[in-house]
Amino acid sequence: MITAILQSRLARTSFDKNRFQSVSEELHMECQAEMVTPLVTNPGHVCITDTNLYFQPLNGYPKPVVQITLQDVRRIYKRRHGLMPLGLEVFCTEDDLCSDIYLKFYDPQDRDELYYYIATYLEHHVAERTAESYTLQWQRGHLSNYQYLLHLNNLADRSCNDLSQYPVFPWVISDYCSSELDLSNPGTFRDLSKPIGALNKERLERLLTRYQEMPEPRFMYGSHYSSPGYVLFYLVRIAPEYMLCLQNGRFDNADRMFNSIAETWKNCLDGATDFKELIPEFYGDDVSFLVNSLKLDLGKRQGGQMVDDVELPPWAWSPEDFLQKSKDALESNYVSEHLHEWIDLIFGYKQKGSEAVGAHNAFYVSLSVFHPLTYEGGVDLNSIEDPDEKVAMLTQILEFGQTPKQLFVTPHPQRITPKFKSLSQTSSYNASIADSPVSPGEESFEDLTEESKTLAWNNIAKLQLHEQYKIHKEAVTGIAVSCNGSSVFTTSQDSTLKMFSKESKMLQRSISFSNMALSSCLLLPGDATVISSSWDNNVYFYSIAFGRRQDTLMGHDDAVSKICWHDNRLYSASWDSTVKVWSGVPAEMTGTKRHQFDMLAELEHDVGVDTISLNAASTLLVSGTKEGTVNIWDLTAATMLHQIPCHSGTVCDTAFSPDSRHVLSTGEDGCLNVIDVQTGMLISSMTSDKPQRCFIWDGSTVLSGSQSGELLVWDLLGGKLSERIQGHTGAVTCIWMNEQCSSIITGGEDRQIMFWKLQY
Repeated sequence: MITAILQSRLARTSFDKNRFQSVSEELHMECQAEMVTPLVTNPGHVCITDTNLYFQPLNGYPKPVVQITLQDVRRIYKRRHGLMPLGLEVFCTEDDLCSDIYLKFYDPQDRDELYYYIATYLEHHVAERTAESYTLQWQRGHLSNYQYLLHLNNLADRSCNDLSQYPVFPWVISDYCSSELDLSNPGTFRDLSKPIGALNKERLERLLTRYQEMPEPRFMYGSHYSSPGYVLFYLVRIAPEYMLCLQNGRFDNADRMFNSIAETWKNCLDGATDFKELIPEFYGDDVSFLVNSLKLDLGKRQGGQMVDDVELPPWAWSPEDFLQKSKDALESNYVSEHLHEWIDLIFGYKQKGSEAVGAHNAFYVSLSVFHPLTYEGGVDLNSIEDPDEKVAMLTQILEFGQTPKQLFVTPHPQRITPKFKSLSQTSSYNASIADSPVSPGEESFEDLTEESKTLAWNNIAKLQLHEQYKIHKEAVTGIAVSCNGSSVFTTSQDSTLKMFSKESKMLQRSISFSNMALSSCLLLPGDATVISSSWDNNVYFYSIAFGRRQDTLMGHDDAVSKICWHDNRLYSASWDSTVKVWSGVPAEMTGTKRHQFDMLAELEHDVGVDTISLNAASTLLVSGTKEGTVNIWDLTAATMLHQIPCHSGTVCDTAFSPDSRHVLSTGEDGCLNVIDVQTGMLISSMTSDKPQRCFIWDGSTVLSGSQSGELLVWDLLGGKLSERIQGHTGAVTCIWMNEQCSSIITGGEDRQIMFWKLQY
């Protein structure tokens, strides 16, 4: 009856246009919706104009009109409400826990139209965020563990306005008995690779036995890790009205209330039906939920004591201290190193399916760990015709708790913690050097170099063209520079290798090995030999001192597209679908002794390889193919670690980040893709209007050479294009940067080489 009255009133009324902020506002759309708050939805009319979003509730509560200026909007999320795609949540801040408005529509089309209208508006103001782009920020330390979990909860449809999908956070501390909390001891922490239900081995065995005897539909855990009852269990002291609403006007039994942190943790470990995780308030700043400041009569426990403030662990001397230490634990090194394991269970590939079996996050592949109704797609409410059955099903869905939307289908990458950073920085040196103590002088010199690199990359947008020279008859394909920076070697599609003197600004040599294009070049250590790869299937060695071709490696059955060199090993990529690894001891400088080449490994691909790159330690190689696949290889075992089809069309360029944690690839499709080396997961993707033919990067910022001839500066962490710098008149085809990151040389289709300097 109430529903009928409500629908009648909604149909007879419309949004009051007199509520517009300005007479010049243009109406885009108007529809019926409900504003969602915990346990209550408030019906009314939604209206959106070119500048504002409005909601006018039928009952005038909490105010006659809720108004949000589109310019203030920072994030919007589509939400499922009661497992239906009807919700939309709007945030006007970047990191806030609670949104500015949560709307539930009666028609998915209305929701989608409003979403796309706001999203189109935002495109010009705020970059859209994906789980992957947040992952990159988190991995590199630009987001805290708390902020990252908050973003993942948002992206997985968790909202503070929906108690059945309240943000879920992990228990991270397992020690609630000691007088001191030791965050340097791994034993202080909970095992984040296991769900709550699998932490206690004896209880897990009992659950598995019960599962075997259970009729269909079978599930392992009889309650969820997050549900309205559990959320209000934690929040009863600050939101008693919700608890009373849920419990028919009374509080729960005093002994079942949230009385003690230690007791709650113990029950989660041992209780037959208690598998709850935490809520974000445990890692926030507001202690209200731990203190009975409203002086509520929450009952008397069996021992006779009244339920009052929450009893804290011995190591916390006040509620503020408890929250601070909980925050410290969440941001600790141990949790940073293991948080990805918990993300796999809650938001990732171990949430359901075969991977969840081994983690006791599920039992059979076809069945998941919780009741089938808690999973997205578990039931189609629209297919239920009986209204009573539909209401009963919806009530069960809303009260039991819901599993988050799955965000990741491959293993989640690990965070780069300071400990790992130092390891990766020393990995390019051999073990004896890495293990030996470093003198203070050397250390400060290393820091100085790193500091100058950081300064350079922070100012990369201030690049200025210094000089330019047209020295080839076709596109420049490769650049190599001597250690002292005086000699610049370039290859070109005009089939020549040229030597240009930066000091005299003169072309000193022009060498031709065959009548086919040269594709890349590099200088061997000692600056005595230049190696060039050619479309005639060969690799040529040229002695600078003797001014002649020293040797030819006839290594492939098709054009050699790219070569790399490290530690007396040559790596050659070819359109014959292989990358070959050669041992190549440089020839004697007498010019008489030739190179000795032995093929150490052959890395086979399905199609032609256009580009390759090595990591700093030369233990990994990345290759990009003509069909858009990026492959990551372990060179120590000559095996493929990951094959990622991430471009439509040829891969133009690939490179590892300095710490070897990520690979960046650019393609003919205009995409810049960041891949996590450990998991092979594509964690960030940006699109440019033209293909980026070549690039250099420091792990966070990219300087790319565009098909348009411009140099583009990309902020990967901010997910945006920062700067366009005018350069060549045709595509930028190759780019070189010195070790100090202060000098850059580019080559282009316009046959020019350009010298760039950083001005800061």
